[in-house]
Amino acid sequence: MTIPTAPGEALGHEDAALVALGRALISGGYRFTTVTPETHRRVLARRASPIAADLADIFGWSCPFDPMLPPPEMLALMDRAGILQPEAGLLRARIRCSTLGNQLFVHSAYPTTAADAVFFGPDTYRFVRALLPLVPVDTARIVDIGAGSGAGGLAVAAWLGNGAAVVLGDINDAALRFAAVNAAINGLANVACRHSDVLDGIEGTADLIIANPPYLVDAGRRRYRHGGGDLGAALSVRIAEQAAARLNPGGRLVLYTGSAIVGGHDAFRAEMVARLAGRNWHYEEIDPDVFGEELETAAYGRADRIAAVLMVVTQER
Repeated sequence: MTIPTAPGEALGHEDAALVALGRALISGGYRFTTVTPETHRRVLARRASPIAADLADIFGWSCPFDPMLPPPEMLALMDRAGILQPEAGLLRARIRCSTLGNQLFVHSAYPTTAADAVFFGPDTYRFVRALLPLVPVDTARIVDIGAGSGAGGLAVAAWLGNGAAVVLGDINDAALRFAAVNAAINGLANVACRHSDVLDGIEGTADLIIANPPYLVDAGRRRYRHGGGDLGAALSVRIAEQAAARLNPGGRLVLYTGSAIVGGHDAFRAEMVARLAGRNWHYEEIDPDVFGEELETAAYGRADRIAAVLMVVTQER
């Protein structure tokens, strides 16, 4: 696996095949909206047959498929990319492909149980939808913390259309690999990938720093899901504190995360009130109730709900 770390650095042959596959899907009009894992499970459970009937079943619903189903040239690209998994005379793709606007993103196949899984789902769509109207018009450098598939930073870069420099940072090498592939699939060249714990591996300041970090308490401590602390907010607190200190004049931090509400109290917001005193910032709930199934776990035994929240910090000029 080769992870490009600077704009223009070449992808390895497997990843180049994955890029060609993604572009072939785009050319063929492929569309797929990725749902929550629980919705995904329910949809699969009601199917009359588990075997794929079309490309959305292969690359979206992660169904096993007959090798004769995809076009031969597409199957050859999958083989070259190393993403074919044999299964009882059938095959299964080790990746999924989701669409967001006019872009396509490669990420981990369902179920995302591996420790280094790269997640994409409803939070990604909410994040990008909330993010784009908040991008400063003069943005020249974007840093995406915990970039995962790269959807946030790459969506902003495409929306700006001005060749802004994008740094995609993540602690997960599998995420950095997919982020580099997704930059190439979507024709975005001025992109660098950095192995980084929050901002530790990324130098300099930025006009826009964005993050959609994990915010749940995950018993398996999977990186894409576990936010740390008693209620999952520890990583979001770290990001807010470090990123606020790295903004250029007029720059913004846009943090989309989750907060467990206990007895009507938002502890993450209270923490931000203390840590961002004197700064120009805005905070709101984007969705009052997400991942309700988590309330059945011990970690959330006292929580009323988990809210998706958006925090924007703007640096004075």
